[in-house]
Amino acid sequence: MMLGLCISGFTAYFAANSLGVRQIIFGDSYTIWILFIMELGLVFAISGGINRMTASTASGLFLLFSFINGLTLSSIFLIYTASSIASTFFVTGLTFGTMSAYGYFTKTDLTSWGKYLFMGLIGIIIASVVNMFLHNPAVDWLVSYIGVVIFVGLTAYDTQKIRLLGEKMGAADSEQYGKSAVVGALALYLDFINLFLMFLRIFGRGRD
Repeated sequence: MMLGLCISGFTAYFAANSLGVRQIIFGDSYTIWILFIMELGLVFAISGGINRMTASTASGLFLLFSFINGLTLSSIFLIYTASSIASTFFVTGLTFGTMSAYGYFTKTDLTSWGKYLFMGLIGIIIASVVNMFLHNPAVDWLVSYIGVVIFVGLTAYDTQKIRLLGEKMGAADSEQYGKSAVVGALALYLDFINLFLMFLRIFGRGRD
């Protein structure tokens, strides 16, 4: 997960500071949509096809996803100041670490959280898509705050699920462990990135 975040971060920074790369990504609307579709395809390929691929293949796809996501994330450097991005990343890291530790060490069963968090996630996705046409600041504000709550909860939920899965696997072979590690890394990576973007929409300062 940390390797994926590093790849995304360095890729986003490089792309944002390269005029040629910016022109390729944002020069027309088709490129960014192609990147989004590739990201979705990779997420579904890793999550749905993990049992039909090797751990090394899954790892390679995850790193490719991290790179492509870095290209799409480069837009934040064009919208927000570097200082607000850095401070938001720090807040996200602290929040994520706290909730992940809670999910790992708590004795409370968080399984029941799953269905409610999933319903909330579907809700904010639908609201975000609709608001792309409405451009309502109030809806955007509401989605951001609800999104923070959802991804904070998902961080704890996914961490506990990964820990319990590891305990159940017991003496499973290293190949199966590797596959499970990639799926777990992808889940936590998505939790972190989405939490970061929600915080950035709330606390981020726009460039002049």
